[in-house]
Amino acid sequence: MRTPIITLTAAICVAGLAVAETAKQSPPISIDTLVTQALAENPELHFYDAEIAVAKGEKRTAGAWQNPEISGELGAKRTIGDGLDAAGVVWAASVQQTFEWPGRVSLRKAIANRQVKLAEQGLEQFRSSLAAAVRQKAYELLSAQQQQIAAAEVAARGEELVATLIQREPAGVTPLLETRAIEASVLKLKRVEAEAAKQALAALFELNQLRGRLLAEPVTIAAAPAGFPALPPLAELIKRSSVGNFELLQRQTELEQQGFKVRLAKNETWPSITTGPVVEQEYAGDQETRAALAVSLPLPLWNQNKGNIAAAKGRELQAQASLRVSQREIERRIREAAAAYELHRKEIHRWNPKIADELREAATLADRHYRLGAVPFATYLEVQSSYLEALEAIYSTKADALQELAELELLTGSKITDPKP
Repeated sequence: MRTPIITLTAAICVAGLAVAETAKQSPPISIDTLVTQALAENPELHFYDAEIAVAKGEKRTAGAWQNPEISGELGAKRTIGDGLDAAGVVWAASVQQTFEWPGRVSLRKAIANRQVKLAEQGLEQFRSSLAAAVRQKAYELLSAQQQQIAAAEVAARGEELVATLIQREPAGVTPLLETRAIEASVLKLKRVEAEAAKQALAALFELNQLRGRLLAEPVTIAAAPAGFPALPPLAELIKRSSVGNFELLQRQTELEQQGFKVRLAKNETWPSITTGPVVEQEYAGDQETRAALAVSLPLPLWNQNKGNIAAAKGRELQAQASLRVSQREIERRIREAAAAYELHRKEIHRWNPKIADELREAATLADRHYRLGAVPFATYLEVQSSYLEALEAIYSTKADALQELAELELLTGSKITDPKP
């Protein structure tokens, strides 16, 4: 059975209002506090911590020597000849230790160190991305809740006005049409309220998921984000990215790691040496003891590791190309984000700082004077709809600017207001 649209809209409004009312009872939380909570309680952080632990375990393995090998023999021997007929026990034992070619263990440890560094960079990149996501979702929640409250306020005034007009029993076509038009506008406002409630619920759920909390836990944002700072010169942003962008740092680390892998492949051309003492004893008539030092190594005649060397060099070239591509990609994204942010910032600075409050007062004033007959019907509807549209434009522009600012901070790896790193 299909659910009527008006019933579904009402259900969303009720759910949104319930969450909003619960949120009003919860203590206000600043956005910085929400970021701190997410950085401490986000469950995905454990994945990156485990990744670092894995890399450190591989580092220990890379620097460890191979275990020595112990071998032994036990048997019997009989000697016959020259009037001698004797039998006895024969045994032999040896301990063999494999020694890597000089420099090989150091190269493996260097590769493992770069793997630990990559894991740590991955953690820092995730933490920065998480902080940016929390800030964006917190502002989305704040703006959606404000739009929901404004739409509910205007809709309530419209419903009250309709009830008043019906009680007056207006005569004539014009008052009747105005009443019907107001009723239609109330329905549209209810739809706007439902959409804002739905956006608020979605932002709340995503915010709590990032914080590692119950999805329906109410959140009251203490205050809107601070003003939007001016950007440093574009050349400064690009320079910051070369030392602070986590993606570029990872590409550089991967290139370093691949260089060590090339050196390791060349080193593995030379064989490992296995050596150790060997002791044998025979008890067949006389006791005979033999001690020796055994040395063994493969001869690099057929396999000189050329294939692995070529493959490692190819991967090094790939790492170099990947670094260059990432540098161009990061620069392009910085330029795009900086241009978009400056456009939004200039637009925000052209606004009257009190425009939202003044529009709200104008909407209330238009409603009061329309009831008194001092404001025409068209002006009343225009003021009410303009108030909501202006609020949506204000919050959408600020949200876009905040998103571009967060993107720039991720791309440069530093706060925009911070000095040169």
